Amino acid sequence: MIDTRLDFSGLTDIARDLETLSRAENNKVLRDATRAGASVLRDEVIAKAPVQTGKLKKNVVVMTQKARRRGEISSGVHIRGVNPGTGNSDNTMKASNPRNAFYWRFVEMGTSKMAAHPFVRPAFDVRQDEASRVALARMNQAIDEVLSK
Repeated sequence: MIDTRLDFSGLTDIARDLETLSRAENNKVLRDATRAGASVLRDEVIAKAPVQTGKLKKNVVVMTQKARRRGEISSGVHIRGVNPGTGNSDNTMKASNPRNAFYWRFVEMGTSKMAAHPFVRPAFDVRQDEASRVALARMNQAIDEVLSK
């Protein structure tokens, strides 16, 4: 899975505003911002995903992970059918399950009998800068919303 990390630590104004917020408000702002950036990437992955049955496109989602340490929020594009903890196929899901697109990695990277048809990495390469801009804009908007209360 592609790991995108946006570093906001160099932006002193935003960092100062985040310090004035409570922990819950801070987490909400960061969650909204990271999800906004990940949504841009998700939309591009969906647009670039090959269509045979439509199952692959339906299973591209934005997933937010709980903070491991205070002030850490992580959101990213996730394709259902993969165990996010290990990166391997989720064996508890059956292939006929409409929420299981385990085969996405075979499409993305190819196999010994099938050529690769990348769609995740090209989507990331095309929309990386836009995702960062959207995340920053959403963060500023969310901070303003919280501070105006």
